[in-house]
Amino acid sequence: MPTLGAIADDFTGATDLATMLVSRGFRTLVAIGADAVEPEASAEADAVVVALKSRTAPVEEAVADSLAALRALRAAGCRRYYFKYCSTFDSTPRGNIGPVADALLEAVHADRTVVVPAFPATGRTVRDGLLYVHGEPLDRSPMRHHPLTPMTDASLARLLRPQTRHPVRQIPLATVRAGAAELRAAVDAPEASGALLVVDAETDDDLRTVSAATAHLGLVTGAAGLALGLTGPRPGAARATPASAPGDPAAVLSGSASSTTRAQVAHGRAHLPHRKLDVAALRRDLPAAVAGLAAFAREQWRLDPARPPLFYAVDDLADLERTTPPGEAPASALIEEALAALAVVLVDGGARRLLVAGGETSGAVVTALEVRGLAIGAPLAPGVTWARAETGTGGGRNIDLALKSGNFGGTDIFTEAWSALV
Repeated sequence: MPTLGAIADDFTGATDLATMLVSRGFRTLVAIGADAVEPEASAEADAVVVALKSRTAPVEEAVADSLAALRALRAAGCRRYYFKYCSTFDSTPRGNIGPVADALLEAVHADRTVVVPAFPATGRTVRDGLLYVHGEPLDRSPMRHHPLTPMTDASLARLLRPQTRHPVRQIPLATVRAGAAELRAAVDAPEASGALLVVDAETDDDLRTVSAATAHLGLVTGAAGLALGLTGPRPGAARATPASAPGDPAAVLSGSASSTTRAQVAHGRAHLPHRKLDVAALRRDLPAAVAGLAAFAREQWRLDPARPPLFYAVDDLADLERTTPPGEAPASALIEEALAALAVVLVDGGARRLLVAGGETSGAVVTALEVRGLAIGAPLAPGVTWARAETGTGGGRNIDLALKSGNFGGTDIFTEAWSALV
């Protein structure tokens, strides 16, 4: 029976955290939505992560979905909870990090929790309450230009205060470096009552200290790095086995416009057969455009199964549609719909391995494939992993699925990911 329950605000974030939990010895199940937390399946897990699409949802919807996830996790037997958000603290002045943290605190009857977005393995650190991305303040990083959640301030306290009804306090790095006992005393101090506590961390050892000092809290919040200090009951034996075999048909579906993914697309184009999505063609006849892409994939599988085709939306920021034509759907929505539809056609046509880039794209693909749960397998990079999934479409098929945040992974991940499936 699981004891740890986590709520992730997007699908790639859920697999990010689940990967870390598996590495720490937790047999981990990712449930796609609260309704997918099934007692029989969950009973075999040590931790359950509920994947939501709440990061950019309306605040009321994000709160309601998160509370539904909490109720499902509680019913499955979980007694400690983890609200997982992105290590770049993706949010807006209204939320959703603050409102969800407030609602979860009230629901677990706690009066304080920590805010720990640091994840040094992916270049995210916090010092003096400021969030850095690869050494640059958040507001000077590429996240400043994010199309959905532009981050224009590096101060976590200033970002949080408009979102929460709780006071926001900071715990400096010196307190963390003084050790777990000193840090726990700061967390438990009377002046911290009722607060969201932003905790500095610059190294993995700092995160281990934070984790040890907060083990008594019923709710913690942060990126996946906070799980570094957890210890599960199955060290070295928590990873799921692949569903596919070497040489099985595969594909890469990339909807992200991040700088990291654009570099991965450039590398992929140099080594893999590829097709770029044509937004004008999608607007004219989306099903026909998807059918054409699927035909290209089948031909590439026939020619060389070892070179999975790459389907991508953006390789240059000039590709981004600045203004949506009157009466038309936004390009981002069309791309999500097209890649999700393509995933279904490819799996129905024999694909057993899919690597998906982009949080919103991953959510759309998982939803279209009617995946209810993911069993976490081989890691690919910090925050990226393979997972075994059973689809609900086409009568149900077992596939291997990697859901990659736009900002994660090495430049060669589209070409090298497949070697981990052994």
